[in-house]
Amino acid sequence: MSTSRRAKRIVLTGCTRGLGRAMAEYFISQGSTVLGCGRSAAEIATLRKSFGAPHDFAAVDVSQDSAVQDWVARVLEGGAPDLLVNNAAVIAPNAPLWQVSAEDFARVVDVNVKGVANVIRHFVPAMIERNSGVIVNFSSGWGRSASPEVAPYCASKWAIEGLTQALAQELPSGLAAVALNPGIIDTEMLRSCFGSGAAHYPRAAEWVKRAGPFILSLRQGDNGRSLSVPDVPLD
Repeated sequence: MSTSRRAKRIVLTGCTRGLGRAMAEYFISQGSTVLGCGRSAAEIATLRKSFGAPHDFAAVDVSQDSAVQDWVARVLEGGAPDLLVNNAAVIAPNAPLWQVSAEDFARVVDVNVKGVANVIRHFVPAMIERNSGVIVNFSSGWGRSASPEVAPYCASKWAIEGLTQALAQELPSGLAAVALNPGIIDTEMLRSCFGSGAAHYPRAAEWVKRAGPFILSLRQGDNGRSLSVPDVPLD
């Protein structure tokens, strides 16, 4: 990705670990301004120490609409984002659906679906007013297929696919909404499902070398598309 491309103002949820942390660091390295959030106050403090203004990071649980609203109000003081990346997600412990507790199921839906809606609810009006911007909602291979013992996660990501398709039809010209499958990456979340088998897949630091430029290249003409980050080969 050439640094000659216009720097972007990027909002990124789930920025404290895994793919989110890799994206935050990559986007900053390319000259963009990152406004991120995550649930871990300790990790947010580390990011704030590492990356000062104009970047900013806040401890926010996206499943809490009032917390999102307060965060967005602060972020929008600097203007609407060029790129809004809904990355924050959780997964329930592996189990057949009938063994998943109501609390675990609700947490997956609250973060992975309601959290995305909360962020969109408060950011997108400013993007519409400016008449530009791209919204990237992270989906999954499990948003287009299914596997046993991950039913809540599959349900949440299938929901993201439908939500994004509908949003794309609602947006005015000048904006775009894209559902993005990041691929299979060795993260803490994947290890919770795959165990040691997760090591067969690229780490986030390798993934972002392809994913970062790919995400930054998305534009209005991609509105409504369900896309996937190109595969990242292991060294």
